Amino acid sequence: MPKQSAGLLMYRRRKEGIQVLLVHPGGPYWANKDLGVWSIPKGEYAEGEDPLETARREFREETGTAAFGQFLPLTPIKQAGGKRVQAWAFEGDLNASSISSNTFSMQWPPRSGKQQTFPEVDRAEWFTIDTARIKIRKGQAALLDELLAILAKT
Repeated sequence: MPKQSAGLLMYRRRKEGIQVLLVHPGGPYWANKDLGVWSIPKGEYAEGEDPLETARREFREETGTAAFGQFLPLTPIKQAGGKRVQAWAFEGDLNASSISSNTFSMQWPPRSGKQQTFPEVDRAEWFTIDTARIKIRKGQAALLDELLAILAKT
């Protein structure tokens, strides 16, 4: 069975338009990459787990902030590697420069035998939809379009 992830797309309304919160993956492999690597805060869940509860837990782990509000379900997407991502949008606001993420350990540098700890997310940022389209992982861009369509109806 393909891996499954669940995540939250936080948005806010500004006079310039809708902005979305995206996170940048931490660790040495992502340090010098920018375009096409940002993501919604998300994480994997096992069969039988509640995807929305997983999404809320992952948001808290990756940003240090609890997610509250009305969660709008978005159509699940499939990323290039086959992972299915279930997401919800919700309106909120947080100081992106003060996020605090959980960490992971890996051998670094490769074949060095040394374990180093890195944040799962090294930064978060608010982006306009147009900028988010070029920053976000290609497979997640459809979430931005659906968010705009939902907000246009309200």
